[in-house]
Order: sequence, then structure tokens, then C-alpha cells
Amino acid sequence: MEKLERAEARVRERSEQAQEKIARALEGVADAEDKAGEMVARAIERAQGAGDRESAAFGEFEPLIWFRDEPASRRPAHTRADIARAAVEIADAEGFDAVSMRRVAQRLGAGTMTLYHYVRNKDELITLMSDAVMAEVLVPEDELAADWRTAVTQIATHTRATFAAHHWIFERMGDGRPGPSGMRHFEQSLRAVAPLGLGRNETFELIGLIDDYVFGYSLREVQEREEHERGWPPEVLDFFKRELASGKYPSINDFSGEDIDSSFEAIFEFLSQPGRFERGLNRLLDGIEANLPTKPPK
Repeated sequence: MEKLERAEARVRERSEQAQEKIARALEGVADAEDKAGEMVARAIERAQGAGDRESAAFGEFEPLIWFRDEPASRRPAHTRADIARAAVEIADAEGFDAVSMRRVAQRLGAGTMTLYHYVRNKDELITLMSDAVMAEVLVPEDELAADWRTAVTQIATHTRATFAAHHWIFERMGDGRPGPSGMRHFEQSLRAVAPLGLGRNETFELIGLIDDYVFGYSLREVQEREEHERGWPPEVLDFFKRELASGKYPSINDFSGEDIDSSFEAIFEFLSQPGRFERGLNRLLDGIEANLPTKPPK
């Protein structure tokens, strides 16, 4: 029996080693495929750029993906919108780190090198993803209210809901390049506050105040939800209890009461209450409205 067990153990060990070698080999193949895809993309870029050399006189820069035509054919197998949607779905389900050209290609049922005909590198993929998310922020044109306060509330609500659905966006904020959807979002924001008749600086400050509130609230909401799902580790709770017991924080002691565990749970419940975002937004808009130089036209 001992000999049989040792033999089985050796077989298992060799099987695991073989699996590891296979996995490394597959990774090597995938990396080679990615490199080959990049080489194909560069070759396509050189071919497409041959007719664009005259524009180089305007400066040494790489035009964004929006100024490059998609692969031409009567029935293209994929579109940039398809690629963006697949990448966003992966990020939503597994987190941004799971997104790669290879994974997106697999989700679309395409070869990795095929994807490089549409997107040259991961930077362009992130740009497509960011713009796809910003498209969800937009309020449908026929629904945007004429009243400035209602319109601003619509935009803020759409933005918060979008960030809640794609919380990984905070990890990559600023990585992508500007896109048409982001431009349309700013256009909508300007249209929303146009009835106030403010100057350029005042307009930009007003929009910035609302964006700061929405972005800050949304980021905190994601963090608080993750903390609540994960729970406080025992060592963190122990730290809080020891510190509060020291008497160095009388205001926190008065605020939290004697039962620290119940106090933390009550705070979590309060932070997840429905309507908290809307209450805060209304208070911000009340303050803005109270400080307007003149009353906006009805």
C-alpha cells in the first residue's frame, strides 16, 4: 500500500509538473500571438499612414483612434463598439485586470491577431472602453429637461448609476484618451446650465462643483460597498476598540456610544440608505441657486 501511495504521489507530482509546463507553453504561444498581432498592427499602420504624411507638418503626434477608419469590408466581422462592449463586460464581471486583447478576442470568437486590425494596442482598447462607459452617462436627447436644475439632476443621476455599474472605471480614470461620448457629456452639461446666463468661469465652476460631488460620492459608494461586503478584519476592529478605550478620542466615543460593533453596523446601514445621494445633490443645488447673481428665467 505504501509503495502504491508513493507511486500515485509521483504520478500526481509529474502530472502537475506537466500541466505547469503546458500552461507556460500556452502562455508563450499567447504572448507570441500578441507580439505578432502588434507587428501586424504596425504594418497596417505603416500602410494606412503612407497617405497621411502630408498631415505630419501640423506636428509630430499620433492621431487618436477616432480619426482612423475601421477595417473596410462589405460585412466586417466586428466593430469597435463590439470590442468595447466585450471588454467592458469582462471588466464588469472579473475586474479590469482580467481585460486583455486575448480575452476580448476569445469573447468575440476571434483570433487575437484579428483584433489588432481594429485596435492597435491596449491603450486604444482602454480608450474605447472609457468612451463606451461615458456613452451610458448621456441623457437621451429627447429627455433632457429645459429647466437647468432638473437637467443637471438628470445628468448627475445618470453618471452615478453608470459608475455604480462599472466601478472598475475609478481604477483607470484618466488612462483612456478623450472620446466623442465624453465631448457629448460636456456639451449636455453646458446646455443644461445655459439658461442661467453665467459667464465662462462661473459656468465651468458650477459644472465642476456638481462633477466633484458625483465623482466623490460614487467613489465612496464603491469603497463602502466593498468594505461592507468584506467586513472589517478582526485586527482593524481591535485597533479601533483599543484606541477608543484609551480616552484620546472623546468626540468619537460620544458619537459611537458604548457598543462599537453596533455603532459600525448602524453607520454602514446609514451609508447605504436610499435617497442619500439625492439629498446631498439637492443641498448642493440649493446652495448654488441661493448664490446665483440673478434668478434664472422660468
